[in-house]
Parts: sequence; structure tokens; C-alpha cells
Amino acid sequence: MKLTLNVWRQKNGSSPGRFVTYPANHVSPDMSFLEMLDVVNEELIMNGEEPIAFDHDCREGICGMCGLMINGSAHGPHAGVTACQLHMRSFKEGDTITIEPWRAKPFPVIRDLVVDRSAFDRVIEAGGYISVSTGSAPDANAIPVSKGNADLSMDAAACIGCGACVAACPNASAMLFTGAKIAHLGMLPQGKPERYQRVLNMVGQMDEEGFGNCTNIGECSAVCPKEISLDVIAHMNRDLIKASFFAPANGAAKMVKK
Repeated sequence: MKLTLNVWRQKNGSSPGRFVTYPANHVSPDMSFLEMLDVVNEELIMNGEEPIAFDHDCREGICGMCGLMINGSAHGPHAGVTACQLHMRSFKEGDTITIEPWRAKPFPVIRDLVVDRSAFDRVIEAGGYISVSTGSAPDANAIPVSKGNADLSMDAAACIGCGACVAACPNASAMLFTGAKIAHLGMLPQGKPERYQRVLNMVGQMDEEGFGNCTNIGECSAVCPKEISLDVIAHMNRDLIKASFFAPANGAAKMVKK
């Protein structure tokens, strides 16, 4: 296959960026999208040019590092697929493909297609954990969990933190990501003691990072490679309302101040 790539090139966050056109002349339909970029980079290096910087790690659709806007869609044209699992047979001979980084103020560009997603890390640090002494592994049936809650928690825990929800949302909202992290802990017995303080802390940090609010457009769930449901946002909002009554006074006051 022969393709044309319009790739966003930017030296660093303080430098202006621009689109640069590259030919991709040796593309196999069985390549993944990232393997195609590897081939293009090999040719650039052989020609003495600077390779295209992009994030990747597992290349198995697990880690979420491979976030790219491909022809205006987060992770590309297929639902439930990460960029590393997108294959070039999804495109046709002679296609022009536009490749951009995530576009959101809380995700500043580091270089080319690489953005700084440490804002997500700080949201997790604010409360995405259970602070108990685990000790040795308990018996599987020691703490009964209903199947319904276990299923909902596992569905929310599928979030890989790639940031596609933020990139696709016109408000750059991180509520799907934050809601997923809050829901998967809050639905389990181990997470309930800190449930309300957790939602106050994490939502407060999310707002502090500069993410926008949710206006129920639904694009976040539509592009999520793990197809996280919008229900996690509703769960988070319900907990946030309850938290104003049940959480410690200092936590509630901190949230109101924000």
C-alpha cells in the first residue's frame, strides 16, 4: 500500500507546530498503525531526518500510551480499538491520513505526537486507591460481593487512562476517566469507607487540573477503546452530591471552595 501522512510536528511545548507531509510507500495491510509509523521513521532516519516522536509501550491495547488523533478520531475509525491495535487494512490504497496529538490544555504537547498526561496521575493520587493494610491474600469468599456490583466494578476498572475521552470531548472533560476510577472502587466493600472523601478529592483535583465539565455529548464513551459507559459519570455525580452530606466537613469545605 502507498499512503500519504499529514503528521503534526512540534519540537516542544513552547515552539509552534505544523503539519508535515510524508509518503508511506511500503505499508502492509497486516501492519498495525504503530508498525506503519515505525517503517516511516526508519526511512526518515536513513535519510538523515528527525523521526516522528510518538508514545507507545505494550502495543497490545492494554497500557493506553498509544493515544493519537487519526483523521480527527481518537484512536482511529473503529470503536473499541486502540491505535496500536488498529491495522492498516482499515485504510485504502492512496488514502491521506492526518495524525495529531491529543488536543487539550491539561495535556500539553511534549514533542510531535507525545503529550504530558501526568494530570491523570495527579487525579489518581488524590484518591484513586484504598488505604488499608492488605496483609496476606484473603480467601476469595471472605468478603461477599454481589455479582451485579462485581460486574459493574470490573467494567469501570477496564479504563486504561489513555485520555481519548478528554481528546474527543469539546470541553476537554475528564469525567469519564475520573468517574470510572471512582466507580470501580466505590462499588466494592473495600472502597466504601473512603467512598465520599474519594469523590471529593478526585473531582477537586480534576477541576484543579483544568479539565472541562461534562455536557452529555457522549463522544467520550463513543471513542473509549474499552467502551466505558456514561453510567460511571452518573455514579460519580450521585456520590458527589451525597459527599456534601456524608464526607468529613473539611473535605466538603475544600470541594465547595473549588
